Amino acid sequence: MKWLSELVGGTGGLAWVAVKAVLMFAVTIVGLRLGERRTLAQLGAFDFAVAVAIGAIIGRTVTASSASFATGAVALVALLVAHRLVAFARRHNRMARLTDHPPRVPVAEGKIQDHELGRAGLTAADVRPAARRR
Repeated sequence: MKWLSELVGGTGGLAWVAVKAVLMFAVTIVGLRLGERRTLAQLGAFDFAVAVAIGAIIGRTVTASSASFATGAVALVALLVAHRLVAFARRHNRMARLTDHPPRVPVAEGKIQDHELGRAGLTAADVRPAARRR
């Protein structure tokens, strides 16, 4: 039965794992509701990095016995506040140039623009299905 204890581990802390999971979920929901919609809706490169970091913080806080709920909650709130500040600062052109990719026009007047495709890291095969849908 040693394999069973290795598989399950000590079950004494499972209730605390569940409590931390529910609390982190609540903090995440409140934090995301207070933030702008673009927090997870548009997922630009910056937003994707924040989403991954949010998942890492939640996962580490919930499953690591050495990570307290308070530590995870503070890290999560700090990340959401930083994201909100950057989202606000992006309204100014200088910050937008640092965080956002410039728009690309891969198709103009019905013709594929090879130069723009290359700059965007796309191929004609990437664009054709979208063009067909339109």
